[in-house]
Amino acid sequence: MGETVVQLFSLFLTLTGVILTTVSIKSSEWKISSTSTTLITAIWIYDGLWKTCSKNALGIIQCINYSSILALHPYIQACRALMIISIILGVIATLMALFGLKCTNIGSMDEKTKGKISLSGGLVFILSGLCGIVPVSWYAYNITMEFYNPVYGGTKYELGSALYIGWAGTALLILGGAFLCCSCKRNEQPSGYKYSSAQSGQRIYTKTESAHSKAYV
Repeated sequence: MGETVVQLFSLFLTLTGVILTTVSIKSSEWKISSTSTTLITAIWIYDGLWKTCSKNALGIIQCINYSSILALHPYIQACRALMIISIILGVIATLMALFGLKCTNIGSMDEKTKGKISLSGGLVFILSGLCGIVPVSWYAYNITMEFYNPVYGGTKYELGSALYIGWAGTALLILGGAFLCCSCKRNEQPSGYKYSSAQSGQRIYTKTESAHSKAYV
């Protein structure tokens, strides 16, 4: 029962992580124009992986999708690819985790096979989290470097809310995957205990049999 609770809790964490990662990649608030360099700000600029948006003091927002992929900075293209890979791996790991749950009966899989599938799903979840945390941290690093660069003459930005959502989602993916792997290791302990019990029972039977044979003689 304890292993099932841990697996369900791990699945809940990882599903939340996949949802937050999806929200992060779709958001346009990966960076927001800084107000520290101007006295009066009437327009704020938001940039994401897919589009750029502007918001004025009246609350009117206008967004424009990036027209050319090749015109984007290479690190933005890399962040796109890694985030998409992270979401795909998260979906695949979710399916694997569902097949490996102890409370599900799909086909004629035994507990050992379920444990292997669940362990593989946990490792894929961890890989998904790592693929997601790299682009988020990389994007934040570039924003920070441009902000503190005195030579940089372009618009300076600050960290947007999408980055914090991405960090939270990838952390949940890694944490849930680790819990899922730990639950699979716990499943292996009862089998070893049964094996030792069988051996001790065999020893008792041998001694009893030898005593019986001596009494018979």
